[in-house]
Amino acid sequence: MSARRSGNLPYFIASLLAVGVIAFAWVARDRHMPVGPGAAAPDFEAVTVAGEPVRISDFRGQVVLLNVWATWCPPCVYEMPSMQRLYETFEGEDFEIVAVSVDAPFGQRSPFGQVGGDVAAFVEEYELTFPIWLDPAGRIQRVYRTTGVPESFVIGRDGRIYRKVSGATEWDQEQYVDFIRRLLDD
Repeated sequence: MSARRSGNLPYFIASLLAVGVIAFAWVARDRHMPVGPGAAAPDFEAVTVAGEPVRISDFRGQVVLLNVWATWCPPCVYEMPSMQRLYETFEGEDFEIVAVSVDAPFGQRSPFGQVGGDVAAFVEEYELTFPIWLDPAGRIQRVYRTTGVPESFVIGRDGRIYRKVSGATEWDQEQYVDFIRRLLDD
């Protein structure tokens, strides 16, 4: 009888390990799941191009388009003019665009080899008037669990994410204007 029990011991240990892995995954799921629609927008701190500290929570009560981008990213560059047009469409309303650059400092290289761009010159060249934040360490990418750039999040007045867009888009398309209008009217 004891030989039979000892033969089951490896199965028992494997079962315990499986239960342990499942329990750990369940408890830690919020740290590993992508941040997306329905989730509370994580607070995040960065600095403006002028070096002033800012937080995403500073915009609580407003509708926010949070965009993660870099100067070396062609799709990011492509979507910036449409973001500016969207920003102008809602000028004077409770809408804000916050574009967080993950560029390494100008002239330096990121851990992945991209050369840091001159964000201030980029802003001037493209005549961007919405807030541009700097996060050369890429902390926002870890906090929001992004998979690349550009990646954008539309955050409602209540601080919840209502839409996530991976990749470049034309932000001034009617579907996005209408969507933001509905969030502003709520």
